[in-house]
Amino acid sequence: MAKNSLFAVLLRSPWWISIGLVAAIALAARALLPAPYVVFGVIGGFPFLVIGLMVAWRQLRAPSPVRLAEALQAAGTMAWRDFSSAVEQGFARQGYAVTRLNSPAAEFQLDKAGHSTLVSCKRWKAASHGLEPLRDLVAAQAAQGAQHSIYLSLGSVTDNARRFAQTQGIVLLSENELAQLIVD
Repeated sequence: MAKNSLFAVLLRSPWWISIGLVAAIALAARALLPAPYVVFGVIGGFPFLVIGLMVAWRQLRAPSPVRLAEALQAAGTMAWRDFSSAVEQGFARQGYAVTRLNSPAAEFQLDKAGHSTLVSCKRWKAASHGLEPLRDLVAAQAAQGAQHSIYLSLGSVTDNARRFAQTQGIVLLSENELAQLIVD
């Protein structure tokens, strides 16, 4: 699914937006279509109903903001061994086969559905991240033949590094995404 497609945007939005679209489609169908065809117009809103229910389910099961803040605070005080174990377990919960790597550029290789992803997180406590670790990750990705790469940290990424990551297809995990990953 394209990152900015209507359904992808709705999957990232609050549940009530999709449900609101369903209501708008139903009202438009009622107002604009002849009576025998209203039901077909209303059925046009069904995909949005499904998206709304999926998002509502995800949001219901998501950890609270307080719990995420506690997880971030805990991550900042963890030793590398504990942090790497939490990250490994988080990716395993998402269905990835996780392999630890002995590489300065990437700590994990994730495999799922025939796709390989390298994860770099060793410098998770650094206050700011520049281009160098991202360049190393891209080189490791090419050397390993991985299709994707992820860089995660608690600190900020410089603007140059952010642009580089975007052009190279590196996913930068934000603090919120990192907290959701390590919350059990």
